[in-house]
Amino acid sequence: MPAPKVWVTGLTVGAIAAVTVLAVQADKGPHPTATGARPSASASPGVSPAPSKSAEPAAVPDASGTGRRIVYALGQKRVWLVDASEATRRTFAVWPGTVSPDAGTYAVSSRTMATTGSDGVQIENIIYFAAKSGISIAFSNAVDGSSPPPAAGKQTGGVRMRAADGAALWTFGETGTSVVVVK
Repeated sequence: MPAPKVWVTGLTVGAIAAVTVLAVQADKGPHPTATGARPSASASPGVSPAPSKSAEPAAVPDASGTGRRIVYALGQKRVWLVDASEATRRTFAVWPGTVSPDAGTYAVSSRTMATTGSDGVQIENIIYFAAKSGISIAFSNAVDGSSPPPAAGKQTGGVRMRAADGAALWTFGETGTSVVVVK
């Protein structure tokens, strides 16, 4: 009769382990965001319009390096995720902060899953790659899907994007990944 108790205990331990693994996997999955309509720039002058999506993705800028990299074009306000075979895996528009990095090649220096941005907004998928004038510059997305304009006179180095783009960048941009900034 002792065998059933051992079997039941082992089953319980196995079930707890399985639930723990599933919980960890769920925590690493996509994070839901708010889905309300964004006001247009004309409806509210203090709100940045959403980056536009073009039918034809823009080509990776010339002189943006080679190999697996993240390319950030300051003038286009756009990011490309380029794999080792030079194929663009994803491109998307971004909302830059008030402090932009200089053109050049950087590397992802650290990553933080979630925190509060310098503008007080909850952000996630934070990928740090540069600093300028004492301001850290990082890619991120707002948890609630918003991208308010930076407060007047405040210096921010956050480069915001839509939540789905932030999740894709988080997966692609491991520590050490090259980040090429072009004008």
